[in-house]
Amino acid sequence: MIALPGCYLAHLAHGQARLLFASRPIPEVIGDPASAPELRDALALVEPTREFARDLGLQLGRQYTSYAAWPGDRVVTSVVATRPGEVDAAGFWFPLVGSVPYKGFFDPARAEAEAAGLRARGLDTCVVPVPAYSTLGWLDDPVTGPMLRAGPGFLVETVIHELVHATVYVPSDADFDEGVATFIGQEGALRFFAGDPAAEARERARITDERAAARVVSELRARIAALYAEPDTAERPARRAALEREARTALEALPLHGAGAPRWAAEIPLNDACLALAGSYERDLDAYAARLAAEGGDLHGFVAEVRAAASAPDPRAALGLPIAPTAAR
Repeated sequence: MIALPGCYLAHLAHGQARLLFASRPIPEVIGDPASAPELRDALALVEPTREFARDLGLQLGRQYTSYAAWPGDRVVTSVVATRPGEVDAAGFWFPLVGSVPYKGFFDPARAEAEAAGLRARGLDTCVVPVPAYSTLGWLDDPVTGPMLRAGPGFLVETVIHELVHATVYVPSDADFDEGVATFIGQEGALRFFAGDPAAEARERARITDERAAARVVSELRARIAALYAEPDTAERPARRAALEREARTALEALPLHGAGAPRWAAEIPLNDACLALAGSYERDLDAYAARLAAEGGDLHGFVAEVRAAASAPDPRAALGLPIAPTAAR
């Protein structure tokens, strides 16, 4: 686990203040004659999404009642690091929330500098753009420009995802926290658009593609973890490279149903640190899907089970899920 200096926490506080200062109430933005029609249409989805999330059993507070016209494709840039021979994140420790696999920066240049420093210490790194994040209900998180620019399905999924974080959070268990938020966000988006056949079909195609890519990446991570569990030899780098090539070929061969390749197939490297990040968000999606199916597809009931499981010593075991494969440590 990597400790955080005080100057970094000051950077976060300054960036958060900028974000909140840039925010305006969504009704005000929608009612502003200067707002573009496409902005109004996108923001009009937010309150129905919040109400849908409430019906699922998620806590709303004042989350996503404001809008920040943030530029670009990200609000923060996150850095993930792994030690040699590992595909689990080294992690960073934060007050209140405990250990998390990523460290976010409002300034992309600072994120790149952090990654360079970690690489100089012998760690592998993954640097990714993040269009939204949750303050776990402590602050009134706004909808951001990057959330809207990714499309209506992504907007709905992300709002639900982040409201899961504000409802359920297990300190120092990012695999559980991010996994259930990803799954509930995806399933919530499917149900939100259920009254619109074209939109529902679009979202089902998008999520089907994402989960297919996640299976390939999760299998790659498990195979590399198994490789790293073996005694180290001179052939290890070549064997790892061969596994990555096989996974990339499998990703490129996926029969895509949506408008484009999932982000894992096109955008993010498959180095150890990026695989660690994938493990937190996407490794357990099929297990959660099986659990939901066993409950008759009742997403509200699944959310209630997740909330109850979060207080157990082992949340995954409390949900009756199989033991997750672990990377070499």
